[in-house]
This record gives sequence, structure tokens and C-alpha cells, in this order.
Amino acid sequence: MNALGQPVGWRVNGWTPPPYPPLEPMLGRTCRLEPLDVTAHAAHLHAANLWDTDGANWTYLPYGPFETLEGYIAWMTGAVAGTDPQFHAVVDLASGKAVGLASYLRIDPAAGSIEVGHINHSPLLQRTVSATEAMYLMMKRAFDLGYRRYEWKCNALNAPSRAAALRLGFSYEGVFRQARVDKGRNRDTAWYAMVDKEWPALDAVFRRWLDPSNFDQRGRQQMSLSTLTAPIVVSRG
Repeated sequence: MNALGQPVGWRVNGWTPPPYPPLEPMLGRTCRLEPLDVTAHAAHLHAANLWDTDGANWTYLPYGPFETLEGYIAWMTGAVAGTDPQFHAVVDLASGKAVGLASYLRIDPAAGSIEVGHINHSPLLQRTVSATEAMYLMMKRAFDLGYRRYEWKCNALNAPSRAAALRLGFSYEGVFRQARVDKGRNRDTAWYAMVDKEWPALDAVFRRWLDPSNFDQRGRQQMSLSTLTAPIVVSRG
């Protein structure tokens, strides 16, 4: 309560806005995230995306698919021209090739808030340890830098993305109706987020899941990530 008897938010003592995310690689056990570079990554990413033969990966993105490498390069050249979104390629350490991408966006140091989005995991990356580790590396950097809030937003009709958010430990916060028009169609946007007070528990969960001991000789997980994150998620939807 303030002096007028009105309820107010708790005091955030010693709050200092975090820095902008650096354009530096993030190294994991199975993958490396690199700042997106047209010369280094476009050809490998386009080739990996062509494995998505029906184009389902592009349904809920506001751009794509790209039939030709030239078209993809034209899009990527524009995508990397600014500072927000800040795109990163997911490089598979075994092959040394880029197989997916994701970005930070709506980067707001003053509020301590940052979003992950533009996620496009090619079929070569989907359902792999690297796909999960890439998401972990991005959230870890955000919280290590001092961000208080890490967001995930998606088309409310995108059931796989909504399931992925909950699996990764994001909590559901609601739907913004008629938030955008993408590819000539209405988009309601589902909001998810995790906050800094949840991060120590989530960090421990990811470390446990990513540990090689959690996988048998055929690479099958012993404990699912959704089982481990479920107690931390405060709302589902």
C-alpha cells in the first residue's frame, strides 16, 4: 500500500536495466547459436527448410515459404539489417551446418523484458536435443544479462507452438484478440512468459534434462522435459 492506501507493486530495489543482448555466439553441448549471417547461413538454412516439403513450418509465420535461395537471401538480408529482431542461426555441432533460427525481439531493457520469436526449426532440427538446447541457451542469456521477463507469443491457432511453450516452462497469460493481420488473415495472439524468480528452478530443470545421463544409448530421454517443468508453470492454456 502507498500513503494513500492504494495497492501498488512491490519495490524492485537496486533495479538496473540490463544491457542489450550481445552479438556473440552461445555454445551448448549439441548446438551453437550464431548471429545470423547471410553468407555463412543462408544456403544451409534454405537447404534444411526444403525438407519441409509441404511448407507447414511457414503457416503461422508472417513470411515465407521461399522456393528459391535468392528469395530467401532477399528476406534474410532485410531481417538482419536492424537490431530488433536480433536473429540467431542454430548450428548443429555434428554437421557444422545451420538447421534453424530464432530471434530476440521486442527487446526492452528499461522494462527488463525480452521476447523469443521468429522460431523456425527445420525438419533437421525438430524433435532433437539441439532444438531444446537452443531455446535454453537463449533464455539463459536473457536472464544472465538481468532481464526480469522472457516472453513467448504465437498465433492462438498454432497448437504445436502453444504446447512447446508449456513444455519449455512458459506460463500462459491470455489471448490478445485481433492482434495482427498476417498473410491476409486475422491473428489472435496467445501470450506466454517466464519471469526471473522462476529461472533458478527452470535452469536446474533444463540442466537435468540436457545431461547425457538423461538419455539412453539410442538417444531416448529417460525423463520428459514437460514432466520436469510442469510444477513450475503457474497457468496453462
